Amino acid sequence: MKQYFTPALMLILAACNGSSNDGANNAEDNNNPAPSAISYNIVKVYPHDTSSYTQGLIWYNNTLYEGTGNYGKSKLLKLDISNGKAGKEVSLDKKFFGEGIAIFHDKIYQLTWKENKVFVYDLNTFKKIQEFDWPFEGWGITTDGKELIISTGSNNLYFVNPDNFKINNIVGVFDNYGPAADLNELEYINGYVYANKFETNYILKINPETGKVEGKLDMSGLLEKSGKAFNPQEYDVSTGNVLNGVAFDSAKNSLYITGKQWPVLFEVKIN
Repeated sequence: MKQYFTPALMLILAACNGSSNDGANNAEDNNNPAPSAISYNIVKVYPHDTSSYTQGLIWYNNTLYEGTGNYGKSKLLKLDISNGKAGKEVSLDKKFFGEGIAIFHDKIYQLTWKENKVFVYDLNTFKKIQEFDWPFEGWGITTDGKELIISTGSNNLYFVNPDNFKINNIVGVFDNYGPAADLNELEYINGYVYANKFETNYILKINPETGKVEGKLDMSGLLEKSGKAFNPQEYDVSTGNVLNGVAFDSAKNSLYITGKQWPVLFEVKIN
């Protein structure tokens, strides 16, 4: 049964579950099996605008939507996937750093990073129709069709009422090394939450009921498989131009994957 959490209790839970853990300094729990390795095949490579610091990616009604970040450069975009160009866009005020996006009931929800604001737009017009306050950092957001699911850079997933932005439930994410933090861009796919793990080449497959990481995609070397020329030094983890962005096309059963300021977007199928 899901519960409503008061702000004080929310902060306590976030503090308890917010520690970063990538297995480097912790013993493996042999009673908790490691996530299964998920393999993939590249189907097609599309162009991607290298000025887009990708924070959110959605495939909806045969159209690609993207939310981008950086102060003074944050946008909401409706894209032509064939050429990577925007057919419609909205720029955020320069005081806001845009983060993840989700579409629910013909509304686009866009998080901000440290500004504690969530913007809601009409899907068709891109007109901003609502704002919500959010007590944590905003990182990634998706929906299971009933609630919004939000990441904040910790190992928590927050399940939120789309109508009033009250938190209904908090699920701590863990793997065989303990809490799995740095959850970034999110996508809900066939009953699971897929999350980019920030500053890594991993996409985690998370059971949203238990919080257990049940699978892991290792996308190391993905850019090298694009067949396109690029400068590897520009896409080192230290540059911030990391893997980020997962969208799901249910009709084709394909994932669209890119990164911050990447020159390409990949269509892949997972096995």
